[in-house]
Parts: sequence; C-alpha cells; structure tokens
Amino acid sequence: MKIAKIDDINPDGLKVTIDWAAMDVGTSFFLPCINTEKARKQLKSVAKMKDFTLEIKIRVEDEKLGLRVWRTM
Repeated sequence: MKIAKIDDINPDGLKVTIDWAAMDVGTSFFLPCINTEKARKQLKSVAKMKDFTLEIKIRVEDEKLGLRVWRTM
C-alpha cells in the first residue's frame, strides 16, 4: 500500500492519484465519483496549492456519475 500524497484526493473513501504535472492548460480528465461535492472541494484545495485554475462540471459519462475537470490556467 502506498502512502497518500498531499495532492491525492479521496471523495468516496478510495485514494485517487492525479498526474498534476501532466495537467497543461486546456487539458481535462473525468473523475468518476458519487460524492461530487467532496470531490469538488478537494480538487479546489489542490488547485489552490498548485496555483491552478480549474473548471469543474458534474457530468454523466459512459453512464457513470462524476466530474469533468479542465485546467483553465
């Protein structure tokens, strides 16, 4: 088991590691999750640490609820 990093998130109780270094402006990813509000708060917290600006939308993709996250700056 790996130790959680400060920029990992866990909206539904499972650790999710995001490759923040690969998040160039204009890129996006889909985060399947049930607790979208907790995920949104965690993502905004990490973005603030990294001085990123994110656009976050609740979406259903491939019949899965989650968040689509874009780095806008």
